[in-house]
Amino acid sequence: MTATTTHVFLSHGLESGPESTKIQAMKEAAESFPGVTAVAVDHRSSKDPATRLEQMRHAMEKAGADPGRTILAGSSMGGWVCAQTSAEQPALGCFLLAPALALPRYTQSSPAIQAEHVQIIHGWDDDVVPAMPVIALAEQQRLPMLMLADGHRLENSLERVVSEFRQFLVRAGL
Repeated sequence: MTATTTHVFLSHGLESGPESTKIQAMKEAAESFPGVTAVAVDHRSSKDPATRLEQMRHAMEKAGADPGRTILAGSSMGGWVCAQTSAEQPALGCFLLAPALALPRYTQSSPAIQAEHVQIIHGWDDDVVPAMPVIALAEQQRLPMLMLADGHRLENSLERVVSEFRQFLVRAGL
């Protein structure tokens, strides 16, 4: 890998996988940019947030990713993994879909996201991760947030999500 390589790590949700429609669509979008290596991290071996966080750390280390040239993108629990990863080491970008933030069952439910570029997308009709605590966290940290008329999986908004992800990557300088 050259020093100009940008790594994009995609983290799926609790009941999903690296081959999910959303993760694969975002991976394809990222790979359309020159100099980008995209990795869909496989978290299916564990439902434990701390274990998934360690899997992300390992994937980044294995790839030799420079955090300053790394985009983290995740959905639901994968959004928590990306947010927590960026709280531990600043990243170029953090793109979060219906992130499992502000939930009491997570050890660190409100990570201080440290990324140069951040975007949160959440559904008004999310019945898994309530919108209001995520909105409050975004307000507290002054993070950009887009609310869509959709549920937790954002399945009716796939085209919009991928379009927003492409625009996010452009804003991040890819």
